[in-house]
Amino acid sequence: MARRRRRAKLPQDPVQVTIESVSHDGKGVCHVDDLTVFVDGALEGEELTFLYTNKRKNIAEAKVHEIIKASPHRVEPQCPHFDLCGGCSLQHLQETQQIVLKQGVLLENLKRIGKTEPEIILEPLTGPHFAYRKKARLGVRFVIKKDKMLVGFREKHSNFLAELESCKVLHPDIGLHLRDWAELLLSLTIYQKIPQIEVAYGDDQGAFIIRHLEPFADDDKLKLICFAEKMKLQIYLQPKGPDSITRLAPDDEHFMPLSYALPEFNIIHEFQPTDFTQVNSEINQKMIHLALELLDPQPDDKVLDLFCGLGNFTLPLARKVAHVTGVEGSSDLVIRAKQNALKNGIGNADFYAADLFEDFSAMKWAQQKYDRILLDPARSGAKEIAEIIHKFNAHLIVYVSCNPSTLARDTEILVHKQGYKLVKAGVMDMFPHTAHVESIALFVKS
Repeated sequence: MARRRRRAKLPQDPVQVTIESVSHDGKGVCHVDDLTVFVDGALEGEELTFLYTNKRKNIAEAKVHEIIKASPHRVEPQCPHFDLCGGCSLQHLQETQQIVLKQGVLLENLKRIGKTEPEIILEPLTGPHFAYRKKARLGVRFVIKKDKMLVGFREKHSNFLAELESCKVLHPDIGLHLRDWAELLLSLTIYQKIPQIEVAYGDDQGAFIIRHLEPFADDDKLKLICFAEKMKLQIYLQPKGPDSITRLAPDDEHFMPLSYALPEFNIIHEFQPTDFTQVNSEINQKMIHLALELLDPQPDDKVLDLFCGLGNFTLPLARKVAHVTGVEGSSDLVIRAKQNALKNGIGNADFYAADLFEDFSAMKWAQQKYDRILLDPARSGAKEIAEIIHKFNAHLIVYVSCNPSTLARDTEILVHKQGYKLVKAGVMDMFPHTAHVESIALFVKS
């Protein structure tokens, strides 16, 4: 039997360095001998000592041991759990510099991978830095050694749950009540069979989905219902997969669906707690405004909105153009988009369910021409769309991205193969205090 290779013993002595740059995920980068070292918690230009936490052939990971000369942009994290919790990675960096870092990541990716640069760099979109997060998946675990129920995010670089009293980036109704939730769950008979809760908030109401591996007793359900009434939220139960999710109190006469409003367009989006919605509602509103400004829709236009979700961009576009077609991979989201169009009195929008990573050329919507196209794909990007986008004959494309590397990859296709110019690009601070980069780009046919 082959022997398992022993992990090389890490050096124990602190190493003194000057941090050369910051990586895309917010770690300080330096070089020691032939190693590229990524130092968690370090900022560009800092002189410090670090301790190795992992070491491979040419790459190592480390954590700050002592800061000798701090960056002028270093600040004291507001969250007392920052050093432990893996939910945030940039609270030690000034908020104004966080967005500068993210803009640098976007531009570097566009230049290196996309082989181009925008003619104009957009002013970053910023919003609230705390209490902004309206969607999250939180781990739940009873730790026997601590005799304590934990609710929250995982520790940095670990599968263990962090011991949190509160969370400053979550919506206050959950972020300030993590201990209340922990105590509630601990009081239930199956407290050791609850691995996670999922959180979703609209403008006026919140919903929690409780994943449970064994059935709840009637007394447990009563406790949950009482807690929900006290906290003015909805509770859903999930005994198995996503299809098993049901509302705990289906006969509640005061039930109101989750929703968010877009006052600029006189639109209200209703959604289910499992639906994809943006976590930061203020940035979402600014993002929609910017996307439509860049798209410059005209009254006679036909617009194609790909990866349209529940119509976040589609319905506002419908207020501006002759017709808009939304296409989305999730049939559930397409149903929601159609329902929201009807409830908002919108009759010039069509929605189709289609796998946009497969051949969809036979579908009716795919055989038409469009004046403008909006793309808002998931992290994997829209390579398949970029490769055939010329068939739609659109003279203008707005691309909203949650991954600068796939945006850059698709930019290379649009610019160097499809004949578009990258006119404008910029970042949006959808996830403050994290290394997540949300961006937007305008392409115009040359």
